[in-house]
Amino acid sequence: MPGRGAGRGSVPDAEGIWKAPEHYSLAATCFPLQRGDADPCFAAHPGGLWAAFTTPEGPASLLVTNRTVPGRAGELRVRAWGDGAASAVESAPAMLGLADDWSAFDDEAHLARLPRLVREARRRNPGLRLPATGRVVDALVPTILEQKVTTLEARRAYRYLVRRHGTPAPGAGHVAPQGLMVAPTAVAWLRIPSWEWHRAGVGPQRSATVMRALRAASGLERLAGLTAVEAAAALQSIPGIGVWTAAEVTQRTHADPDSVSVGDYHLAHFVGYALTGARTDDAGMLRLLEPWRGQRQRIVRLLGLSGVRAPRYGARMTIQDHRGH
Repeated sequence: MPGRGAGRGSVPDAEGIWKAPEHYSLAATCFPLQRGDADPCFAAHPGGLWAAFTTPEGPASLLVTNRTVPGRAGELRVRAWGDGAASAVESAPAMLGLADDWSAFDDEAHLARLPRLVREARRRNPGLRLPATGRVVDALVPTILEQKVTTLEARRAYRYLVRRHGTPAPGAGHVAPQGLMVAPTAVAWLRIPSWEWHRAGVGPQRSATVMRALRAASGLERLAGLTAVEAAAALQSIPGIGVWTAAEVTQRTHADPDSVSVGDYHLAHFVGYALTGARTDDAGMLRLLEPWRGQRQRIVRLLGLSGVRAPRYGARMTIQDHRGH
C-alpha cells in the first residue's frame, strides 16, 4: 500500500529541523547503517541522504539534508513521506546521532591519554556521531546474513531479498528516487520460501537463524527500550546469535559507544596492527582496548577512519555461490 505522500507531490507528510553539531558529518555518522553503496534502502541526495524503513505506523521515505552556512550553526532538515512519516521524523534525531554525547571522550585529559593515531583521527573527524535507529529487526537480519561469509556475499544476498520481498518506498519514482525500497517487515521475512533464500545464496543455517529470531519480532523491537548491554544479552539468548551479531546490532540500534565486534574475521588483526604494528587475536584486541572501556566502539570507529590499512596474510575467505545448484 503506498504511503500517504506517494501521490501528493513534493509536500512532505511530516518534517523537522534540528541544529547540527559543529562540524557534523552526516556521511560518517550514517555510514554503518548502509549495507554498501548499493543498499536499496538508502540513496544519495545532494547535501544529504534518502532512507526508507518501516515504523510502527507504516513505511516511510525520509530525506535528510545538512545545510551549512558560513559563520552560522548548520541545520539538519528532515522531511518524510508515507504512513510512517511522523514516526520517522520523531526518530530522526537519534538515527542521526544527535543524542550521542562525545563530551567525555573529547575532554582534554581523556584525549591526552589516547594514542596519537586516534587523537589525529578525531581531530580530522570532529563531526562523527554514533547512530541509534531503534529498529532491531532492520539491523538484525542483514547482520545475520553477514555471519561467516564475505561482505560481498552478504550484501549481494541482502539486495536480492530486499528487492524481491521488500516494498517500494513511499513516493519512489516520484518524490523519492526510483528503486528506493523498504526492507521486508518481520512478517514478510518469515514468508520468504526456502528456495528464495537458496537463490540469494543464503545457506540453511543463516536462514534458520533469521526465522528463529523473527518469530519473536515483537519482543525484538522492545529491546530498543533496554540498555545496549541488556539488549545484547537478550539477543544472545536466541540460538545462532552470538556476541559478534549482538554487538553489530546494538552499535546501530543503541549507539553503543563500548561494544566491540569480537569474532570479526578482520577486526582484531586490524586493531592490533593500528595500535602496535602487529596482528593480534580477539583476546589481544580486548587487552589493547581495555584502557578505554566505555568508549571502545568510538576508538574502533576512529581507527577505521585513521587511514591505516593492515596487510592481509594467508588465505582469503572463498566466495561461495550455490544459487545455480
